Amino acid sequence: MSLRDDAMKVRENAYAPYSKFKVGAAVRATDDIVHQGCNVENIAYPEGTCAEAGAIAAMCAAGGSRDIAEVYVIADSPTPVPPCGGCRQKLAEFGKADTPVTLATVDGAEFKTTIGDLLPGMFDASHMVRT
Repeated sequence: MSLRDDAMKVRENAYAPYSKFKVGAAVRATDDIVHQGCNVENIAYPEGTCAEAGAIAAMCAAGGSRDIAEVYVIADSPTPVPPCGGCRQKLAEFGKADTPVTLATVDGAEFKTTIGDLLPGMFDASHMVRT
């Protein structure tokens, strides 16, 4: 399966009874293993979990590589849906600035970008070298 297929498939597992807005994400780690995540809402907003965060958690839980090589995010939206600010920082934690990110719609529209373009001026470990 392609990264798109993985994200599309897991999107169907989203728990979105309040917004009805299902999002799926797939991240390919540098060891070539794909990890999936979907959004999980909670009646006590904002206690839900985004699809990107779920995929990153699955990657960490798997115990393999913790370095993201590629990201794919898909939703049923008029245009490709970007990650929220928190997820942009989470992606930056596990990927490099040039890591490719594809944002997509279920209708087939895609927008290709990178983690660095999504989060210019990102906070990273280099800012803490004096601690």
